Amino acid sequence: MLPRLPRRLRVTVATLAVASLLLAGCGSDDEEPTSSPAPADETSETTVAEPEEPALWPLTGLPMKGEAPANPVIVTKVDNTPSSSPQVGLGQADMVVEELVEGGVTRLAAFYYSQLPKVVGPVRSMRASDIGIVPTGAHVVTSGAAAVTLGRINKAGIPFVTEGAKGVYRDNARSAPYNLFADLKTIAGGIKGGDAPEPYLAFGEEGDFSGGKPASSLSAAFGNHTTTWQFQGGKYVNTNSYAAQGDVFPATSVLALRVQIGDAGYRDPAGYPVPETKFEGKGQAVLFHGGKVVRGTWTKDGLTGAIELTGPKGGEMTVPAGRTWVELVPASSGDLTWSK
Repeated sequence: MLPRLPRRLRVTVATLAVASLLLAGCGSDDEEPTSSPAPADETSETTVAEPEEPALWPLTGLPMKGEAPANPVIVTKVDNTPSSSPQVGLGQADMVVEELVEGGVTRLAAFYYSQLPKVVGPVRSMRASDIGIVPTGAHVVTSGAAAVTLGRINKAGIPFVTEGAKGVYRDNARSAPYNLFADLKTIAGGIKGGDAPEPYLAFGEEGDFSGGKPASSLSAAFGNHTTTWQFQGGKYVNTNSYAAQGDVFPATSVLALRVQIGDAGYRDPAGYPVPETKFEGKGQAVLFHGGKVVRGTWTKDGLTGAIELTGPKGGEMTVPAGRTWVELVPASSGDLTWSK
């Protein structure tokens, strides 16, 4: 894993003072010569510090230049159906997590920290699944949620911003409910910053990723929606993205985690049972990077625990620094495939 804390080296240099003896001038026979007492040995210390390792962005693992932002991580819930086209603002996200919602389709949790775009959307509602997805200290931008979900979100202590707040507005050129958008710069101005967030994943060096097998394309199936990826020009391209042209998420890596799905305990207005991603415990992890794939496992101690990745040989598996798209693929009802 990339180091985050500086190391300091202390070097001690000893300096020896030499005494000199001064004789008195001529005098009477009964006068004794006088002399200056020799000074005690003195030791001085000089501290030489190594250059500090650069701070790292917590959502990408890339070196941070300058001061950390005053704002916390802002997670925006974005619709991911054809009705959302074109999605706006994904190109500036640090990380994206794709999760299952009712009807076998998906919704995106777009993470912003290093950059705050003025327009993100269409903004949609939260799910109880987000309790295990949203990092500690982050704020969520959402269109709202069902009453039972709001109760659980509040109990989990996750702050959120919704319609009516400064920076959240309707675009009358689009049809509701796909016309809610957010100005994250304005929203951040009304949020008091907290402690710097912890790294969301264990990020590593490019050279740490080794031993993978060729995988130039992959598909993550959620039921009624499948997200497809193609490795092109050193990045993973979402070939069926709803993002606006030139505003797609530039994925350096795609991390697919097989997760258990439960019942959130209510139905949506269309009558579909609402699923809940259980993002805790353990499951299969599949990491795609550089046109290759490595299998491993993930563990997470509770909904708010850190994500830990273990490689095929039992050691820690790190994600190469960069922008990562995380697929939370249902273990039983979903599917994950790839090819050379």
